[in-house]
Amino acid sequence: MDSTYVVKRAPERPALDGNWDAPAWRGATVLRVDRFMAAPKASDHRPEVQAKVICAADGLFIFFKVNDRYVVCRNTGFQSQVYKDSCAEFFVQPKAGRGYFNFEMNCGGALLVTYIEDPTRTATGFVKYIKLPPEMDALIPRYHSFSPGMRLSAGAPREGGSPEIPGPLEWRLEYFIPFSFFERYVGPLGQVAGQTWRANFFKCADDSSHPHWATWAPLDPGFAGGFHRPDKFGVLRFE
Repeated sequence: MDSTYVVKRAPERPALDGNWDAPAWRGATVLRVDRFMAAPKASDHRPEVQAKVICAADGLFIFFKVNDRYVVCRNTGFQSQVYKDSCAEFFVQPKAGRGYFNFEMNCGGALLVTYIEDPTRTATGFVKYIKLPPEMDALIPRYHSFSPGMRLSAGAPREGGSPEIPGPLEWRLEYFIPFSFFERYVGPLGQVAGQTWRANFFKCADDSSHPHWATWAPLDPGFAGGFHRPDKFGVLRFE
């Protein structure tokens, strides 16, 4: 399977209302996050994860659609541990030789994002990275279909008091990342049309009753280094 994705120009600006089939998105190619990793503690849960990317003159639009089960959403704050919840992730390296960004967002729209220049693991994170400040959260408008009411209607909570929705549930994330967001850390991007970036897309739910880890571009079978493998990123090619 080819890990190259062509990013098309949006024919109109998406409304960020969760409409997968909206005119702005109809021409976008659908990619699938369907390579499930044989990670320690991985379950047999295999959610169906699809994503699309389009661009406007001022930034990128990202859309995830997930047919899931065992959905959890416990983290609500910016830079909280959203990867422990039902989470979809977009890692992107706009410039060769520079760092990459990890946009990790749970089904409730909470975001974790850092700029990572050296992903070598340490006891406190990575060798070289910047944890983005709170004001950056407001720069990424978003839509999420999951609501607290869904959590409350789930019935009996799991052990420890954290609710989980065991039955089938589709959830969506749609958001916009301005090019100026990237430029604060990697410098001017110039004319994006025709450029090639590196990226990967992921799905996880580390602390659900059925943890799983899936990727679009392939990683090492043993999941060494987790998702933070920029050397394994696929290609985003802008029209």
